[in-house]
Amino acid sequence: MTTQSYLPVPPGVGMEENFLCLDDILLSQEKLPTRTECVFPRLGFVEKTSDTRDIPEGTKMEMPLWLAKGLYDNKRRLVSVEQPKIYRQGWRTVFSADPNVVDLHKMGPYYYGLGSQLLHFDSPENPEIAQTVLQTYIGRFRRIMDSSQNAYNEDTSALVERLDVLERSLFRTGQIGLNDFQRWEKGQASQITASNLVQNYRKRKFPDLEA
Repeated sequence: MTTQSYLPVPPGVGMEENFLCLDDILLSQEKLPTRTECVFPRLGFVEKTSDTRDIPEGTKMEMPLWLAKGLYDNKRRLVSVEQPKIYRQGWRTVFSADPNVVDLHKMGPYYYGLGSQLLHFDSPENPEIAQTVLQTYIGRFRRIMDSSQNAYNEDTSALVERLDVLERSLFRTGQIGLNDFQRWEKGQASQITASNLVQNYRKRKFPDLEA
């Protein structure tokens, strides 16, 4: 049985994040278009296109997701967040027509994760964004799984390069399942053994019975 030096931690689900997950850490660095709703004193150096001492109200700038979430507050109105291009109405129309034609990795490698995180920011378009993200996943799911099951021992780089990070994980899971099935058919599957949890439980239980 092979062992891994690093055991992958799954990402958070929906609007939640798991900062033990490398993908969620990278997702938090994705840039969002924002607009300042007040003056940010002595922070003019942050905005490279400006020579002013402060960041004035109404300044449009890109912020990483983690910073935009930290500054976004409905009560204080520090910043407002605009929708990234791929989540706007024009692209939602494209996805509703045929989600499989879009190169998600080129448009944004964290399409599903970032789309879920956008629901943190109040917007009248949130229901449409959530529905589009869900339907895009449903529409692309079957093709991804079919490809992973029909690409045994083949070069899959052309297939994978257009996939979002979540879809790539799904594709790898499908291929692992296929490889395990092929090995089982050929009688090469590993012998089934009791898990470490069960073995440790037995070790603790037997001395108690003898006593």
